[in-house]
Amino acid sequence: MELGNQIKSLRQAKGLTQEALAEQLGVTAQAVSKWERNAALPDIGMLPQLSVLFGVTIDQLFAIPDEDRIDRIQNMLWDERVLDPVLVEREKAFLLEKARREPENGRPHELLADMENHLADEHRALAAEYAKEALRRDPVCKGAHDELVHAMGGRLADWCYTNHRELIRWYQDFLKKNPDNRGGYMWLLDQLIDDGRLEEARTWLERMAPVDGTFRTPLYRGLIAWAAGERQEAMALWEQMCRDWPEDWLVWYSMGDAMARMGQYGRAEEYYRKCFELQPPPRYADMLESIAQARELAGDAPGAIAALEEEITLLADEWNTTTGETVDKVRREMDRLKRKL
Repeated sequence: MELGNQIKSLRQAKGLTQEALAEQLGVTAQAVSKWERNAALPDIGMLPQLSVLFGVTIDQLFAIPDEDRIDRIQNMLWDERVLDPVLVEREKAFLLEKARREPENGRPHELLADMENHLADEHRALAAEYAKEALRRDPVCKGAHDELVHAMGGRLADWCYTNHRELIRWYQDFLKKNPDNRGGYMWLLDQLIDDGRLEEARTWLERMAPVDGTFRTPLYRGLIAWAAGERQEAMALWEQMCRDWPEDWLVWYSMGDAMARMGQYGRAEEYYRKCFELQPPPRYADMLESIAQARELAGDAPGAIAALEEEITLLADEWNTTTGETVDKVRREMDRLKRKL
């Protein structure tokens, strides 16, 4: 809602005429009329007086539609590396109130989860720096190693702290209530395979197959076979998958991920490039980020920088994104790699 419309709405809620509002503010009725028609704006010094008169905050004078505010929150989470605590609390309050008013709408809680994860990432990054400093001062400080691995999402030695049993249990319950939710099966299968619970994974995959009908069923059959050491079978399943769905860019992206996880970085890049060719614009940057990481792991820092430069160009040309954390993160990676040369 534009400022003029908000002034008009608040004036009418107070039962004031344009003339009465003008008199209280010491301006002409014509000035108020121009504000409400969005033909002019009140002087910035008048905003505190307006907020007191209407009993609202200055922010509320600039109220915008809920969907625009939702978009603004999402952009904040994408573009800001460090969130403003005051803004976070205000937007949390808005999202919780919207969720209360719209009990069937899951978007507010999705954004709240996104916000909390963003804040957690900020804390983990800071925790990692503290742990690194502890280890610079005392290389045998075991607790600092534990905290560093925890902060950076590494694998701790203790199985009981790193398995996915609680998440697996949650998705199993979720699928009992939502048996046709393909995404739920996929998230569950990822956790089961990572924990080595392959027989359970096969059982859940067979439950997923009737509600899928895409390349994802043979993809997961291959992932289970690979995890079980049946590598020839896995490759045969994936090769047939590529023949059956040759125009689906997600097939090639999935194959790129599979090859990268196996350390076959050259083959991974071939699949990512095929995916990049097939995906319609605006294309996602994930393939280029993956190529950059694969090239660095293969010892090709200049090649990694080139892939990141390509990503910067993609963000500008296809997403009109040239500022904010989305771009800054890529530039930081490029600077880090250049320092290695």
